[in-house]
Amino acid sequence: MEISAYRPVSLRARSEHRLLAIALRAATLTGVTALSSVAHATDVPVAVCHKNQQGTFGLIHNNRPAAILIDVNSDSAVQHVASSFADDLRRVSGHAPLVVHSVDRVRGPLVVMGVLHHSVIIDELAQKGMIQVADLDGRWEAFRQIIVEHPFPNVPQALVIVGSDRRGVVYGAYDISERIGVSPWYWFADVPVERRSNLFLSSGSRRDQPKVKYRGFFINDENPGFNTWALKHFGGINARMYEHVFELDLRLKGNFLWPAMWAPKAFADDDPQNMVLADAMGLVMGTSHHEAMMRAQDEWHRHTDGGVTGGKWDYSTNAANLQEFWRGGIERMMSKGDGTPHESLVTIGMRGDGDEPMAEGTATRQLETIVADQRKIIADVTRKPASQTPQVWALYKEVQDYYDHGMKVPDDVTLLFSDDNWGQLRRLPEAGAERAGGYGIYYHFDYVGLPRNYKWINTNQIEKTWQQMDLAYASGAKQLWIVNVGDIKPMEFPLSFFMKQAWNPEAMNLEALNRYPEEWAREAFGSAQAAAIAHLVTRYSQLAARRKPELIDADSFVLGGKNGSALDGGEFGMMIGEWEHLEREVRDVKPALREDQRDAFFELIEHPILALSNLYHLYYAVAWNHRLAPLGDARANFFADRAEAAFRRDKEITNEYHAVQGGKWDGMMLQTHIGYTGWQQPDTQEMPPMKRVAGAVADKAIVFTSPEPEEEAANASQADVIAIEPQHYARAIGGKGLTWQTIPNLGRTLGAVIALPQGRASTTPGDGVHLEYDVALRNSGTLAVQLMMAPTLDTTGKGTLQIGLSVDDGPVQVLSDHLVPAPSDATTRAQFDWNKAVEDNCRVLEAQFTDIQAGPHVIKVWRIDDNEVLEKVVVSNGPIPASYLGPPETKTRFASK
Repeated sequence: MEISAYRPVSLRARSEHRLLAIALRAATLTGVTALSSVAHATDVPVAVCHKNQQGTFGLIHNNRPAAILIDVNSDSAVQHVASSFADDLRRVSGHAPLVVHSVDRVRGPLVVMGVLHHSVIIDELAQKGMIQVADLDGRWEAFRQIIVEHPFPNVPQALVIVGSDRRGVVYGAYDISERIGVSPWYWFADVPVERRSNLFLSSGSRRDQPKVKYRGFFINDENPGFNTWALKHFGGINARMYEHVFELDLRLKGNFLWPAMWAPKAFADDDPQNMVLADAMGLVMGTSHHEAMMRAQDEWHRHTDGGVTGGKWDYSTNAANLQEFWRGGIERMMSKGDGTPHESLVTIGMRGDGDEPMAEGTATRQLETIVADQRKIIADVTRKPASQTPQVWALYKEVQDYYDHGMKVPDDVTLLFSDDNWGQLRRLPEAGAERAGGYGIYYHFDYVGLPRNYKWINTNQIEKTWQQMDLAYASGAKQLWIVNVGDIKPMEFPLSFFMKQAWNPEAMNLEALNRYPEEWAREAFGSAQAAAIAHLVTRYSQLAARRKPELIDADSFVLGGKNGSALDGGEFGMMIGEWEHLEREVRDVKPALREDQRDAFFELIEHPILALSNLYHLYYAVAWNHRLAPLGDARANFFADRAEAAFRRDKEITNEYHAVQGGKWDGMMLQTHIGYTGWQQPDTQEMPPMKRVAGAVADKAIVFTSPEPEEEAANASQADVIAIEPQHYARAIGGKGLTWQTIPNLGRTLGAVIALPQGRASTTPGDGVHLEYDVALRNSGTLAVQLMMAPTLDTTGKGTLQIGLSVDDGPVQVLSDHLVPAPSDATTRAQFDWNKAVEDNCRVLEAQFTDIQAGPHVIKVWRIDDNEVLEKVVVSNGPIPASYLGPPETKTRFASK
């Protein structure tokens, strides 16, 4: 695909366009009519099939794809997608289709693409009643796919893809591409396209459009991985590289991008074609949460000799230079030359230079002045009211404090709330609050900052993403969803899910969430191994999310002790067993895949499992070395050898990744991840310090054991500690329109339980919404009940989340969870608690109940606040052993439900 924004329109093409209009009028005169029952009936989706049956449309027949027809003067985004769709048909069929601007060159099946009111072809088909368009008119990014009978002479059938606007056409085409086997990740993850000699579409009509207006991702923290890769393969982060990024975004049905910006990068300044190509392909561009007025922050430090920028990044002392700098960004946005802007969503506001807080004590009034001055610039340059240029103000970190203290921005500006950088939303719109600009969410799959960076590998559970973003949508955040994906790779799975949910959060209900991994695996690898691969990616995500790898060290998890001559691995050993089991499953699945699927399998599934499993093995060996060496136990040397082997193996796994597809991804996995000592990454991988003792290295045949959950006490009535996975309740009592639902796999063990739907007001124990867990106690006395919770935050501004606990019919104790994200080194108890909660990916709340007698009891967990997610219940009238995951679930602790 060419980098230029528009293809030249030849005189011949203009002539063909006039002939097309004549042909359309002739079709009416010759009696060609539409099937009104198809055009106006309730939508029956156009489905893909492999057999030619009566009424089916031959998209590919005997290896030959249908021709593609677009208006000669189509918008550049339609031209780009027509070319891309033609490439997809070639990938599937092995033959390139004809792309035409006139029906007189077509004999046989035809794909017609166009924008309503901007396409002679589409408008005449609509006027003749062949396509239904009333429900597209004036809509945002809507499309219809419809099979039309005899639309033109010599064309027995056509697949018509009509868009309400240019991106509507793009999504309608790429939707078909995905359903015929061209994954959005065909380039960025090397998902192969299976050849088909025949592909047909059943007669029908399908309409769709997004529920969230702006949807996209942010390439960030991209040094050294993404940056090194782009330099090696494209000579820089330029339009040649971005063409693949833009296409991925659009194929995922996204429309928005914050580009890579780590210094020294500047999207529009590094390569002016970046902005041109983005607009030509249909992308809406922005600049990140702290880069205002379409300017990259690094531009402030460039070109100072030209007088455009200079001085301190301080509005109180250098407003004139800052205003001139910002004006240049808006002028560049308007540089198309036709009076219209490159399609953009303009970030407004101001943070400190380099994404730091502004000066301490900055008043909200000054920031209000900054925003007002920025809007004056927008109005002056665009020659339109500022309200006609889409804008967003990101309430990120300390900027939310300005909002909390009453800072006002114009109603047409989108307010972009953020998570705490670790996946917990900090604030959402107040109930019933509406504004013309709406509300959005800035979410993170990758982060650089406290309490520690995490940017090496995917550690995100889609179940967590679903819970938080479902809450966001239910609370009214529907204007913009954007997620920080670091280097893009290896965030393919969670990014796919995020974009799918963003397209239609209402359709992505709990049942759809549970189906998603297998559907994703089926699209990438086919049906035969879809269930097995879905299990692998789901289980990996859960194990990886327990603790970010950058936070793992020899002291992260609990070891056992000596058991005769053997060593008890304890909880840490159990985790090693889980990773080894997952590796065995990878080895079972891979041979069953086609050879052309194995690179994609390695990138998407095998590499993250091997790499993170190896990291666990590394620190497990270090932990045993540190335990045994002070005792003079020669087995410490064996573990030192194993640790050093794991350290070498880490490099080998990275090299294997970089060798995939002949080195296509060389550089992408350079992120350091071993040897952290503070929040910032080490410059190089650092082998953990090891200790050796005198004596021979111990025999490798030494027995290592780890406790299995089945080995613990079989009867709860004989146990002092009872642990219950939350979905194993005895009774679930709903009310106030709420019901208890299980989110399988969410959290660190089996799953989580939450009251749905989200976005509802608080309840009281008097409303009766609670869970009941039957337990039997051996001893009398004080009873401790722990609730292991997802580390969610209050999103309403009141400062706490509350949940209730009671025993039998006793009084309810209300537990208040007050976590405050630490913007810098933690100084308060709430900030320390937040640090620990996000490091452990868990928050533990506890209540004490006195004078509880031995025998059967009912533990009741009461729903009070929204966004409380229960992951385990632990009951004890004795000491609770130290552990990371909490005690394993106790067996036969209650009667059957």
